[in-house]
Amino acid sequence: MKLVVIGLGYIGLPTAIMFANHNQDVLGIDVNEKVIKELNTGKIHIEEPGLQAELDRAVQNGTFKAGLVVEPADTFIVSVPTPNKNDALKSCDLSYVLSAVTNILPILQKGNTIIIESTIAPRSTEDHILPLIESTGLIVGKDVFLVHCPERVLPGQIIHELIYNNRIIGGVTPACTEAGKKIYSAFVQGELIEATASTAEMSKLMENTYRDVNIALANELVHISAELNINALDVIGMANKHPRVNLHQPGPGVGGHCLAVDPYFIAAAAPEQSRLIQDARHINASMPDFIVANTVALMKQQRGKKIAVFGLTYKGDIDDIRESPALEIYDKLKKAGTFNVVAYDPHVQADFVEPSMEKATVDADMVLILTDHTEFRSVTGFDLANMRQMIVLDTKNIIEEKITIDSYYNLGNIASIYDTEQMAIEAS
Repeated sequence: MKLVVIGLGYIGLPTAIMFANHNQDVLGIDVNEKVIKELNTGKIHIEEPGLQAELDRAVQNGTFKAGLVVEPADTFIVSVPTPNKNDALKSCDLSYVLSAVTNILPILQKGNTIIIESTIAPRSTEDHILPLIESTGLIVGKDVFLVHCPERVLPGQIIHELIYNNRIIGGVTPACTEAGKKIYSAFVQGELIEATASTAEMSKLMENTYRDVNIALANELVHISAELNINALDVIGMANKHPRVNLHQPGPGVGGHCLAVDPYFIAAAAPEQSRLIQDARHINASMPDFIVANTVALMKQQRGKKIAVFGLTYKGDIDDIRESPALEIYDKLKKAGTFNVVAYDPHVQADFVEPSMEKATVDADMVLILTDHTEFRSVTGFDLANMRQMIVLDTKNIIEEKITIDSYYNLGNIASIYDTEQMAIEAS
């Protein structure tokens, strides 16, 4: 079987390579010429454990190549971005998906299957993509097959989860579902769950919305506990000892191209019926401002001048900065111009990122931890010895040895910033 995978990002590229390593002839398509050149010389352009080795296998077997132009194939998989529109409820922008499908139409043949892996708003497959395909005169479910198969993988574990996670196969018709199951059975060992396209769309969105809402509850607890001078992390730890309670962990916000984006697609599709989802989005989207405000308060209290920001990605041990609250916080602090702000992230290569922890912390007054990279777990006061003041605000509660740090704050004891500030005022 020949497959064309359109969009070689964090999901499209691993998907293409997995098919290639399971005896399928795969052509990967992307608009970025640099990405195509790198892949055709055997180099991946994203950070994902095990993916380089998988590409090496595919290249050696001759089952994968990358290009800029779509070619005839048996199956077309669309895995392109679906950003938010700039409207009131940040609805789903389908333009990249529709453009990809439009590029397939001139070479579409009877018996072909089109699979949409991109995360899309409810009813997008049936209301927007289906009419576009049938404008060719081909009938979906009879001449060609249309399926929505959302990805369900965790960055850092994509290779494993592509194989072993259950997979939703959302066909426009039963025949479409069967076609999708046949394709993914090439390598998926998890259950192939039959669904309609619309049900598959909503299931994917609700999986991420569930997590967003529960993180919002934890973040709201931080706000409440700070107001009442209660340690929110202690509350979560105790509450989670109840056998039927599992509060999520709070943080500086929610990022990535799932949790920070998908709930809006539901809210835009049914605004009057999605109040809780919208409130949760508001809470999580407000966390960067909350962190900035507390950072500024602590720096002013200590008459600090330099902040070393640790972590720019939206989650630990990856290089993905899409929708990252950490990057948003860094940008807000930088643009304010009040302090010297230096970024350090061992997973991000950029001109503005200091590659050395030692240099990033020279004469710093605060380390602001925004990402839970493994490298930050073992940070001690000895690693921060060249700071002017050894103050740490750890929004991910990741540092394991806190005792060697002079002043340590997290989202549990963040209210003590203001206690200290008030005591300083009274003492003066």
